[in-house]
Amino acid sequence: MMGAGLYSLLGLASFHAGNYLPVAFLLGAIAASFSIYSYAKLGAAFPSSGGAATFTVMSFGPGILSGGINLFQYIAYLIAAALYAAGFVEYTNTLFGGDLSPLVLKLITAGIILACTFVNLLGASRVGRAEMIAISLVVISLLVFSAMGFEQANFSKLNIGSPSIEGIAVAAGILYINFQGFGVVTNSSSAMKSPQRELPLAMFSALILVTIAYLAVSSAVVLLMPLNAIQMDNGHVLADAAQRVAGKLGHIVISISALLACAAAVNATIFAASNIAADVAKKKMISDALGASVLKTNIRALTISSIGVIVLALIFPLAEVGQMASLAFLLVYAAITYGHLRVHQKTGAKPSMLWFAIAINVALFGALFLNTIKTAPSSAIALVLALISSFGIEAIAHFRQKYKKTA
Repeated sequence: MMGAGLYSLLGLASFHAGNYLPVAFLLGAIAASFSIYSYAKLGAAFPSSGGAATFTVMSFGPGILSGGINLFQYIAYLIAAALYAAGFVEYTNTLFGGDLSPLVLKLITAGIILACTFVNLLGASRVGRAEMIAISLVVISLLVFSAMGFEQANFSKLNIGSPSIEGIAVAAGILYINFQGFGVVTNSSSAMKSPQRELPLAMFSALILVTIAYLAVSSAVVLLMPLNAIQMDNGHVLADAAQRVAGKLGHIVISISALLACAAAVNATIFAASNIAADVAKKKMISDALGASVLKTNIRALTISSIGVIVLALIFPLAEVGQMASLAFLLVYAAITYGHLRVHQKTGAKPSMLWFAIAINVALFGALFLNTIKTAPSSAIALVLALISSFGIEAIAHFRQKYKKTA
C-alpha cells in the first residue's frame, strides 16, 4: 500500500493542487476507503489468488463483460508497474547527479523489472517478506524526514493561496495510484488462514498508516519548498526536500528509500498481475483471451507481464504513465464495485457504501480524464484504445472458444 507514486508524482499533482497537496491526498484516502470496503467484503466472501479478477466473474458471471474488465485490469497492473519502474529510474539518476545516459537508464529500467520478476518466482511468502523489509525501511525514513521537515519549516513564509476544487480533484485523481495497493492485497486472500478477519484488518490498517505517512510527507514538502521549486523538481521532489533538511545525507537516504519503495511496488504489482494466472489455470473462466494465451502457466504469465511492463516503461514518460495508471484503476474499481451490487447479499456489504465508492471513483476519473485530454492527449488516447481493445480481444477469444466447443 505504500505507493511509490509518493516519490514521483508530487510535482505533477502540485501543478493542479498547489500547496493543497495534503488535501488532495486526504480526498484520495476518502475515495479509497469506500473501495477498500467493497474489496474487503468481496475478498472475505470469495478468497482466491485471482483477487479482483475473481470478483468480476462472481459478480457478472463468466463471459465477455467480466473477461473484458479483467483483461483491462491486467493491463492496468502493467501500467502501474511501469510507473513504479520509471520512478525507480528517476531516483537512480538523481543519486548519480542526473548524469546517466539514456541507454543506461533504459538498461536500469529493464533490470529492475527482471529482478522483481525473479523475486516473484520464489513464491508468495518470500514476496511478502521482501515487501515487509523494504517498506519498513521506507516508512521509517519518511517519518524521520517528516519530523525533521516540520522542525525546520518556516510557517510564516507559507503562502497557500486560494484553493481550486477542480485542481484538488485532479490532483487527487493523479495521486490515487498511491492507494492502489489495496487491490493487490486481495490476491493473497487465498493464502490467509482467516480472510474474513485478516483481509479487512490488513486493508484498513494499511490505509490508515499510509494516509498518515502521505499527509505528513506532503505537508512537510509544502512547508519546506516553494511551489515553483516543487514543480521544477517534479519527479524527484522528495530527494531535494530531504536535502534541504539534512544536506547530502538526507538526499541519499530518501533517494535510497525511493528505490526500495519503487522496487517493492514493481514487485507487488507484477505479483498481482501474474497471480491472475493461478485462477485462470484452475477455473478457465476469468478471461478467455488471457487464459488461452497469456496466463497458461505462472512462468509464462510472469514472462509476458515483465515484457509488457518493460515496453510500457520505455515508451511513456513518468508523468504520462502516472496519469494512465490512476485513470485505469479508478475505472476498474468503479466497475468492480458496480458488479459488487449484484452480489452484495452474499458478501454482507451495504449498497449505500458501494454507491458512494462508485460515485467518488467516477467523479475523480472524470476530472482527471478531462484534464488528461488537455495536457497529455496521447495518454488519454492510449487508455481508451486499451479499454476498447480489452473488450474487442475478449469478444474474439470468447467466440473462438465457443466455436471450438461446438465444432
